[in-house]
Amino acid sequence: MSTFPPSQLRATLNDVVRLLHERRETVSVAETAAGGIISAAILSTPGASRVYRGGLTLYTLESRTAYAGWTQEMTDDYRGPTTDVVSFLARNVRTTLASTYTICESGTAGPTGGSTRNRTPYGHDSLMSDAANSFRGYVALAVASEDNVHVTELETGHADREGNMVEFAHGALQLLLSVIRNADQKL
Repeated sequence: MSTFPPSQLRATLNDVVRLLHERRETVSVAETAAGGIISAAILSTPGASRVYRGGLTLYTLESRTAYAGWTQEMTDDYRGPTTDVVSFLARNVRTTLASTYTICESGTAGPTGGSTRNRTPYGHDSLMSDAANSFRGYVALAVASEDNVHVTELETGHADREGNMVEFAHGALQLLLSVIRNADQKL
């Protein structure tokens, strides 16, 4: 069996693609810190061509300006990933790609970060090991639909960059699955 998509994504991913297909709905993706894992995971699933409208890896602020409606003012005011950032990007990409849903994530995968709340270090003690002094993984997640944007935040508690990227993708897919299932309850 292939090692991609990562095993922790498979069950949620299969449920997402199955439900989108059954409902004749679509998804697009705007990701930053997950680096394309969400899109690649969806595309690795049989039937993806019926549900996937496209995706963007918006890793830099310049790419957000070029492809996702980001403005110079947003760049000037940027203080790191937040639910407001991912809400904006998700709404914009959903409209542009005409999908039922857009998943968006933006975060800090580690092992380095910054000093804002969304990039909080474990500690600053110079006697601490590099790993203990690293930044934990943080991601803001959003799923935009026609009527709403659903957001959440996830902190992984570790600075394993690759592990955080997979956890960010898993969190995004879980949020999408929750939004789809809640839409079913409203029908």
